Amino acid sequence: MVVPAKPASLVKKETRAAEIHAKKAATDKKIKVLKAAKRRELVKRTAQYYKQYEAAEREEVRLDREAKANGNYYVPAEAKLAFVIRLRGVNNIPPKPRKIMKLMRLRQINNGVFVKLNKSSREMLRIAEPFITFGYPNLKTVRELIYKRGFGKINGQRVAINDNSVIEESLGKYGITSMEDLIHEIFTVGPHFKQANNFLWHFKLSCVKGGLRKINNHFVEGGDFGNRERFINNMVRKMN
Repeated sequence: MVVPAKPASLVKKETRAAEIHAKKAATDKKIKVLKAAKRRELVKRTAQYYKQYEAAEREEVRLDREAKANGNYYVPAEAKLAFVIRLRGVNNIPPKPRKIMKLMRLRQINNGVFVKLNKSSREMLRIAEPFITFGYPNLKTVRELIYKRGFGKINGQRVAINDNSVIEESLGKYGITSMEDLIHEIFTVGPHFKQANNFLWHFKLSCVKGGLRKINNHFVEGGDFGNRERFINNMVRKMN
């Protein structure tokens, strides 16, 4: 019995399918190699960031001990980064603080944002102080906020940061390609802080565990609003 030859159309189809498969395999291999290289670079960069943080911490401890040994007091440098949380609703808020909170993207109770501290931002915080609380977050707080409650803003939409490609797509041109790059830029208030902070959607925090103390009193008077400096970290832990 003679086996009939394959139709020409079937041969063409199989050849075309084999070519497509070979191209796809080659492309997949290239992507895999690039991803592996990118991952190695990311690990290396993250290790450098941690070394920087540890070196800065050790330097602070050294200066503090040196000052104590000489009978002096060590005054740390002024904070460059603040985390601001809105405490009050929309009722009975004068126009100026209302406008400032709108500019800071604090549109609802328990919304939080990072703010770069300079002369103008300090003045804005002072005006809106009775309706907000703020302080100076540490590295742990910044990292926990971004990892747990961080969302990106892409084309005006709130997008979950479930992959580094989401960050790279928006901030790659500024050299920010991963979550650790983003944390580093925010925490150190780097040259592209503005772009990194604008990429982050404002944080939607939970109510404080155990409740607030007295919302109409300043923090230093046993209340809640105003500057709580490093104690903002304790509050964020209760809200995150």
